[in-house]
Amino acid sequence: MTFSRRKFLKTSAATAALTATTGSGMKLLAEQVGGASEWTKSVCRFCGTGCGVYVGVTNGKVVAVTGDESNHNAGLLCMKGAMLPQIMDAPDRLKQPLIRKNGKLEPASWDEAMALVAAKFGEAVEQHGADSVAFYGSGQGLTEETYVANKLFKAGFRTNNVEGNPRLCMASAVGGYLTSFGKDEPMGCYEDMDHADVFFIIGSNTAEAHPVLWDRILRRKRGNPDVKIIVVDPRRTVTAREADLHISFIPGTDLAIVNAMANVIVNEGMADEQFIADHITFGAGKEANKNWADYKQWIQQYTPEKAAQIAGCRAEDIQQAALWVGARGKTAMSLWTMGLNQRTRGVWINNLVINLHLITGKIGIPGSTPLSLTGQPNACGGVRDGGALSANLPYGRLIAKEEDRAEMEKLWGLPPGTIQAKPGLPTMDLFNGVVDGKIKALYVMCTNPAQTLPNVGRYRKAIERGDTFMVVTEAYHPTQTSAMASVVLPAALWAEKEGVYGCTERRYQFLPKSVEPLGEARPDMDILCDLGRRLGLGNVVNFRSADDVWEEILKVCKGTKYDFSGMKRERLRESHGLQWPLPSDGHPGTKRRFVRGDDPMVPADHPQRVLFYGRPDHRAVVWMRPFEPPAEVTDAEYPFYFTTTRVIEHWHTSTMTGNMKEMKRALEATADVNPADAKAKGFSDGQQVRIVSRRGSQTFRLRITDDSPRGLVNVQMHDPKHMCNFLTIDAVDPGSKQPEFKICAVKLEKA
Repeated sequence: MTFSRRKFLKTSAATAALTATTGSGMKLLAEQVGGASEWTKSVCRFCGTGCGVYVGVTNGKVVAVTGDESNHNAGLLCMKGAMLPQIMDAPDRLKQPLIRKNGKLEPASWDEAMALVAAKFGEAVEQHGADSVAFYGSGQGLTEETYVANKLFKAGFRTNNVEGNPRLCMASAVGGYLTSFGKDEPMGCYEDMDHADVFFIIGSNTAEAHPVLWDRILRRKRGNPDVKIIVVDPRRTVTAREADLHISFIPGTDLAIVNAMANVIVNEGMADEQFIADHITFGAGKEANKNWADYKQWIQQYTPEKAAQIAGCRAEDIQQAALWVGARGKTAMSLWTMGLNQRTRGVWINNLVINLHLITGKIGIPGSTPLSLTGQPNACGGVRDGGALSANLPYGRLIAKEEDRAEMEKLWGLPPGTIQAKPGLPTMDLFNGVVDGKIKALYVMCTNPAQTLPNVGRYRKAIERGDTFMVVTEAYHPTQTSAMASVVLPAALWAEKEGVYGCTERRYQFLPKSVEPLGEARPDMDILCDLGRRLGLGNVVNFRSADDVWEEILKVCKGTKYDFSGMKRERLRESHGLQWPLPSDGHPGTKRRFVRGDDPMVPADHPQRVLFYGRPDHRAVVWMRPFEPPAEVTDAEYPFYFTTTRVIEHWHTSTMTGNMKEMKRALEATADVNPADAKAKGFSDGQQVRIVSRRGSQTFRLRITDDSPRGLVNVQMHDPKHMCNFLTIDAVDPGSKQPEFKICAVKLEKA
C-alpha cells in the first residue's frame, strides 16, 4: 500500500470514520493482504497516543497490523502505525552483541559482552564511587524494564543517576502539573474531545504529531459546526490551516499571549468566582500565598495590546481567543506538547495554560480539561509514574523526602539508608558529567542521545573521546549513539517481548509477546537482571519474568495517589486499556481525576464536585508567571529564530520509520524558510543552505514555504544525516531541567 503525505493529511478524517465503522472488514483485509494466521491484541510502538492494535502473525513473523476498534482509537491507525510490520526484520536490526576492539565494533558472544559490561561498571563503582555510573533510559521502554533499571541503579548500585529521554520532552509538563495540582499526569482524558466546544491548541502540531487524536477533534467539529479550534503556533502548520483562529507570534512570547487571555477573561467577567473561592489559591515566585485580589491586580499589566506588541500578533485575535475559551456555558479543552515543554520557561507556560481552566472553573467537566500530549508510548507509565528520574522514586515519591526513601527501602527489602538522600544528575548535568570525565560508565537503553541531545556536538566529542565506558542496548545498528558505544547489546523489539505501556490519558495497556526475538536479541529486562546477577545484586533484581515485576509494581503503587493495584495481569491482558487510579479488582478505572463520583481518591460524600487532593490544602494553584524572553534571542549577527519540528511520516530519530519503504522519500530534513526571507537572501527553492548558530553549523536543502513566518527557520528533527541538534541550545528550564530545543538564534549562508 503506497501512501501519499498530501493525500493522507487530506483524507485522514474520512479514513477514521470508515475504520471505526468497518473494523472487522479492515481486519479481514489485513488477513488477506498479510496472510496472518493468528492475531494478538497489543499497542502501537510509536507515540504517546497509545493506539490499540492487533498484531497478525504467520510462521513466527509479524506480517500485518490492524486497529483495535474496541480501544480509544476506534480502529484507526496513522500511517506509521499501519506499517509497523516493517520495523521487525529491517536490514539494520541488530542480531548479536558487539564489542569495541582496536577502535572497531566486532561481534562477540553474550557472555563475553556481559562479562565486560559487569567488569567495567563494577570497576567504576569500586574506584570512583557509586555516582560514577549512570543509567539513561527511555519513554519507549516497557514499564517493567524501566522499573528494573530504576531499582538496580538506585537500590543496587546506590546511585540516583537515573534519567531518561522524557527529561527532553515532558519534564516541563510534569513540573506544570506538580506545581499547579501537587501531582503529575493529566486529570482529563481523550473522551473530553467528544464534548469540547473549544479546542485551545498551543505548541502542538497535533495533525502530524498525534494524527489519530486530530481525527477525533475533527470529527467533533464536523458533527458540531459551532465548535471552535484555536491554534497558537508561530508556524502555519497543517493543524493551523484547519483552525478557526490561528495566532502566529514571535517564538518565546506566548507567555504574554496566555496572560493576556487571562486578562480578558477577568475583565469580561468570565471568571468563576465561586469555583475560585472553593478550590483555588494563588502563587507568585515559589510561594502559594496570594489571593484572588492580588491576581486580578497583577494580570492588569498584560493587556491584549501590550501582549500583541511583545508577541508580534494582533490584539483582537488574543481578545477573540479569550472570549471563546472563557465563554459561559461552553466547554474548553487545551492541548499542548513540545512547543511549550522544550523551553527555558516551560513550566511557567504550562502553568499559564492551566490557569485558564482554573479561573474559569472549566476543569473536571466532560469537555473541559488541560491535557498535555505525550511524545513517547510509555513516557508516562514507565518513567514519570515509575519515578525513573534522578529526583524521584516510584509512584509520586521523592528522593529528597526521608519518609519516602524509608518507605521504598521497606518495600524493596533494603537496609535503612541504602537509597542515597541526594538526588542524582538530571540529563544535561549527567552528560556534562561525561564531558568532564566524572561519569565513568553509562548504560543507555532504547534511546539515541548522540542525535537527540541539544548542542549535541559538545556531547558527541566527549563520548568519542572514550573516557566513559558506554553500553547501548538497541534494536538497530548503527544509530548515531550505537556507533559510538563501547558495547552494543541487541534488544528485543515490540512484539518480541511482553510488558505494559502507559499513554497520555493515564491508560495502561498490555503488550504480549507475539514472536520470538530476532537473532540473539534479548528483552531489556533480562539484560538488566543478568547484569545485576553478575555484580552480586541478584537479590535486588530477583525477577524471573515480566509478570514477577508487575506483581511487585502493584505492591509498590498500592496506597499512593497513583494506586492501580486493581490492574492484575489477567485483567490487563483482557482489557482494551485501563485508566488509573484503579485501586481494586472491581473498579472500572478513572476517566477524570479529582472529580467526585469518578476518582476513587475523592470521597463519595465530598460536598463539592472536585477535590484537588494533590496538595495539603486541597487547592490548585493559579501562578502569576511573568513574560520572560528565551535564553537566546536574535540580533544583527544571528537574525533568524530556529526551531525544530516533526513530520507525520517520521518518529523521533527515524531508526524505525526510516526502515519503512513508503517513508524514505520524506527522510531528508529541510530548512523551511518564508518566501520573503528567501528572496531577501537571494535563495532559491531546493538549493543547499548552511544554518549557523553559536554552537555549530549544518547544511540543509532549502524549502521555501509560507508555513514559516518571516524571521523563522524550521528544521525537522528525525534525519540522522542532517542533524538539527548541532545548532540547538542546551540552556534548561531551572525547574524542570528540560532544554530549550524550540528556540535559538541562527544565520543563513549559501552552502
